[in-house]
Amino acid sequence: MVELLPLSDIEPQAVENLLDAAFGADRFGRTAYRIRDGMDAVPALSFAAVEDGALIGTIQCWPVAHRAGDGTATPLVMVGPVAVRPDVQRGGHGRALMAHMLDAAEARADSALMMIGDPEYYGRFFGFDADATAEWDLPGPFERRRLLARAVNGHDLPRGAGMIGPR
Repeated sequence: MVELLPLSDIEPQAVENLLDAAFGADRFGRTAYRIRDGMDAVPALSFAAVEDGALIGTIQCWPVAHRAGDGTATPLVMVGPVAVRPDVQRGGHGRALMAHMLDAAEARADSALMMIGDPEYYGRFFGFDADATAEWDLPGPFERRRLLARAVNGHDLPRGAGMIGPR
């Protein structure tokens, strides 16, 4: 049976090992890492999937912000990475972690959500889209169609141009 636990209950090195297995040790150069540079994950929105005492998946969320040209900063929560151990991928664990995080976000998120992800998947199953993100920019290369966002817990999305980065 798979348990969903707070990520803070998991040994940090086990999380890093899982992320290396899922995304490769070169993952630190990706744009997503630049966006959340220097931030700690949001404990109330970061979870682990554990089966028979073994870590099989994680979801992390990060405090970031949209900074408009006039200096206005709008807080956001960056979703991801969603990581599942390669030998148990396609078993619904990532979807369960996302659904669990979204339930928590509806109750406890301090801002709207954003992510870099597959729009067909995250749009269809979780309500993320690129409607608000057309003029957003990131501190590194990205595919515009994969920059997604979703209002949550009464928090609206910023509209218009702005750079996404750590809070």
